[in-house]
Amino acid sequence: MSRVLETGRIEPASGEIRSAVIFVHGYGANGADLLGIGEALSPHLPDTLFLAPDAPEACAMNPMGFQWFPIPWIDGSSEEVAAQGMQAAAADLNAFLDRVMVDEDILPEQVVLFGFSQGTMMSLHIAPRRDDPVAGIIGFSGRLMQPELLQDEVRCRPPILLAHGDQDDVVPPQSLPEAAEALEAAGFTEIYAHIMKGTAHGISQDGLQAAYAFMRDKLSL
Repeated sequence: MSRVLETGRIEPASGEIRSAVIFVHGYGANGADLLGIGEALSPHLPDTLFLAPDAPEACAMNPMGFQWFPIPWIDGSSEEVAAQGMQAAAADLNAFLDRVMVDEDILPEQVVLFGFSQGTMMSLHIAPRRDDPVAGIIGFSGRLMQPELLQDEVRCRPPILLAHGDQDDVVPPQSLPEAAEALEAAGFTEIYAHIMKGTAHGISQDGLQAAYAFMRDKLSL
């Protein structure tokens, strides 16, 4: 049984929900960490609901934050425990998406997943394995997990924007072209890349502008 995720929420400025952006935060953070982006975007996307769930587990290295799954080279967990944690979190996030679509009466093609770091890993893992494609995936500063399994497990191929800082010392910048190569090999045809020059492990203003343009295009706003 999936775990219910505590969720931050910004209602659409217009009062009418025509689309939704779901923020998937990074390791040791929480939903509120990204929800501020929704506050900045809301006036420009007035019919968009912004949601930011907290990951299901307290972070081993930051008890005030959350993790989607353990990271062995950071917290000393085993690869087996990390893999089990990722599968459990994938079930939680999939169930969350299913509930959102029912509760808010929206379709997959009205939803964008916006991930950062470990949240990008989660978004890139679950979305291609769902039956119906979301409008798009935005992945900042992350990587594609288990790329060797994707070709056999992919069910849909939504558009993807990958953005990465060229000074990232947490998740190597090389993770972007590696993910793009694996996605192309699995038949994805809409893959966009944005390099954030002079940016470490974070989201720059030009990266956010690229994400905004992607959202407007894929949500047909």
